[in-house]
Order: sequence, then structure tokens, then C-alpha cells
Amino acid sequence: MDAAASSSSSSSAVMDYGDEPHVLAVDDNLIDRKLVEKLLKNFSCRVTTAENGLRALEYLGLGDDQQTSHKPSVSKVNLIITDYCMPGMTGYELLKKVKQSSILKEVPVVIMSSENIPTRINKCLEEGAQMFILKPLKQSDVKKLRSYLKHRN
Repeated sequence: MDAAASSSSSSSAVMDYGDEPHVLAVDDNLIDRKLVEKLLKNFSCRVTTAENGLRALEYLGLGDDQQTSHKPSVSKVNLIITDYCMPGMTGYELLKKVKQSSILKEVPVVIMSSENIPTRINKCLEEGAQMFILKPLKQSDVKKLRSYLKHRN
């Protein structure tokens, strides 16, 4: 059993998902969610969307009802991109939950916001966000994300 595990561990985690990086896009605004999805798909990303932080946690296997179960049912994503300001759970709170998870803490999280508030940006970056992007998301922003995904081991 150890021999099989060691042979598969030599490949990078990104390769396990095929050639297309899998991105979880979280935004309560349908139009913004569709824009993010379209731009990411233009850059050959597989996209799963969630309309709020709680749905994102459920998808990732971190929902409250899933924490009681001992078997990890974590969905494999290469990147999480989330709006900051959402009802129920902010993007910052989602970021903190992801970074607290032993399984997901290495997954890069990118925060988006239509508000350019330096203290908010710094708070997110200090908590472990890879990037903070001002809305609306642009193709140049997605290029930065793609180059980051390509260099990730």
C-alpha cells in the first residue's frame, strides 16, 4: 500500500484534476457570478459557482452538518474566488474558514470587492488571501489568476 501511495504522491495536486484548473466562484450577485464564470471559462478553467459563503462551505465539505462526519468529503478545487460583501457570511469569513481547514488551507483564495478600502484589503491579505481584486473582474485579472495556477505545485 505504501508503494502505491508514494508513486502517486510524486505528481502535483493540480494534475489530479485534469488539465483544466477547477475554480469555485462565490458571489451573491448573479450578474457578477456569470461574469466571473464566463471570464474563467475563456481561460480554460472549470468553474463551479455558489451564491453565498455557506453554499461554498457545503460544496467544499466544510458545512456544519458535514463536520460531524469523520470521512472527508472535500470537493477538489484549485482556487476559490469570492466576493467580499455577501449576506450571511462575508468573503473574509469564508477565507478564514478555508484557511482553518487542514485539508483546504493550501487552496488559494482571491477576494473581490467593488469597494477600494485599504484596511479591508490588508485584513484579507494578512488572513491569507492570495489577491484582492476590484470589481468588475477583467480579463487582465483572470490572466494573473491563470499564471498563478500554472505555477502552483
